Amino acid sequence: MLDNFDILVVGSATATLLVAILSSIQVSFGSRLIVAAVVGAWIGVAIAVTAAGSLSPLTLLGLFSFPLLVAALLAAFPSTRAVLAEIPVPLIIGLNVIRGLGFLFILLAIAGRLSGPFPYFAGIGDMLTALFALPVARLAARTASNDPRVIAWNAFGMLDLVVAVSLALTSNNGFPLQLIHAGVGSAAITTLPWSLVPLVLVPTFLIGHCIVFAHARAQAASRALAPQRLAGA
Repeated sequence: MLDNFDILVVGSATATLLVAILSSIQVSFGSRLIVAAVVGAWIGVAIAVTAAGSLSPLTLLGLFSFPLLVAALLAAFPSTRAVLAEIPVPLIIGLNVIRGLGFLFILLAIAGRLSGPFPYFAGIGDMLTALFALPVARLAARTASNDPRVIAWNAFGMLDLVVAVSLALTSNNGFPLQLIHAGVGSAAITTLPWSLVPLVLVPTFLIGHCIVFAHARAQAASRALAPQRLAGA
């Protein structure tokens, strides 16, 4: 039952993220179709690799890192940065309400399919991030993305994902750098449909956190230069 529910959750969450982001940027219809096709292809690769039984911990780490590396390379182009800058910070933050479904990791632990600290850190951290997502989104809309409270929330949300991924890898039986030996560990996330969380959703949210930090940095730089511009005028 949990597996079926997760399929619906991941599918709905991915569609929501894709539609919300594409509708917030000014690109051509063709470009929107290309992005949707690329995301769909990536999900297909994640499903195919997992279904083939090839998702070892190292493969999981490689596939998890791939979209992050692609995003970093694309961000080197000014045109890409300009498009990403169009995504409203309140929207990026608000979409993190989806992470309230982190309680599913705790349910997997209760069912004996996950063990060790990973499901609890991941589940509770995601739920806390989701709990404050809408209030912080409203705050960002009223003030600025470089507000200390917005930055604190963003840092916590990103740290939660980094810690969760680290715990998932170091508690996975068979990972060369395994540090936590606790029963089944994080084996469930290397199987369908749960593998789509670290391979699709987590990289997407991490990229979102990076965009929020980029917005905050740009606003801080703009405010720092404002007195100089006035003086020059």
